[in-house]
Amino acid sequence: MGIYSLITGRRGPSGFGSATTAEEVTQGIDATRLTAIITGGTGGIGMETARVMAKRGVHVVIGARNMGAAENAKAEILRQNTNARVTLLHLDLSSFKSIRAFVYDFHALHLPLNLLINNAGVMFCPYQLSEDGIELQFATNHIGHFLLTNLLLDTMKITAKTSGVEGRILNLSSIAHIYTYKEGIKFDSINDICCYSDKRAYGQSKLANILHANELSRQLQEEGVNITVNSVHPGLILTNLFQHTALLMRFLKFFSFYLWKNIPQGAATTCYVALHPSLKGVTGKYFADCNQVTPSKLARDETLAQKLWNFSVNLISSVSKKNYLGSEDTI
Repeated sequence: MGIYSLITGRRGPSGFGSATTAEEVTQGIDATRLTAIITGGTGGIGMETARVMAKRGVHVVIGARNMGAAENAKAEILRQNTNARVTLLHLDLSSFKSIRAFVYDFHALHLPLNLLINNAGVMFCPYQLSEDGIELQFATNHIGHFLLTNLLLDTMKITAKTSGVEGRILNLSSIAHIYTYKEGIKFDSINDICCYSDKRAYGQSKLANILHANELSRQLQEEGVNITVNSVHPGLILTNLFQHTALLMRFLKFFSFYLWKNIPQGAATTCYVALHPSLKGVTGKYFADCNQVTPSKLARDETLAQKLWNFSVNLISSVSKKNYLGSEDTI
């Protein structure tokens, strides 16, 4: 799947391609037995993912930082599908406290959990730290989802075992994972402002998404757990994610319009990997344009993935102790 396929929409081995929409890849799929958490499902490809999954019968739980936007998204989904099952819970992925509260609120619903779609993110932010003192793009895009996933993992394991239905975890990464710092992840200077690059920091967080998915996949395979973990590149879509570089992106899109997708196309790979029966048992892979592709060399580095896992665990533990959050954040 290269530039030619992207431009022409030529379908790959999966039967789908860059021009395929989320509704197309899920056509005929009955997902009424499934419950999914989608982070950032209030706009753009996150909302389209939520809409299409609800259309296929999934009980969708949207984790949202802006509850006003979440209510609007739910209203629109219900306007199009009065039978949709949509639950809204507050979630700020840059805050350990908020993540813990979200998990507590979700558990209080006594729902199963089949699908976890780590979709939310921030992009090209000016340098700033999260409330827990972590560089914001790394905190939101990687650490927040890492903590959320681990806190929900037992629920997913129980659901997979009792239902007999394969669980699936998806991390939304990006082709931008290739444009990171030289060492891939700046373990020794993750919060260093002097050499901060908003573009490379974003690439670093997207590389972390793939490494996280790969290492979690390896661990679950060793345990023999019926849960797959994969990462996806949705494509270039002009959404609110580009809020910090909106003018630049519109300028670039004018000269490269053939590389960009609309929102229904942008949500297709997520919906394909989350719901399509042909991917049963497929884990630890990276997808773009609804087909499996090969990520960067750094993204395939198993040692780097294990190092990132240990770094993330230790970072969460140290922040939790510092903020007197107790052992609930400890993984």
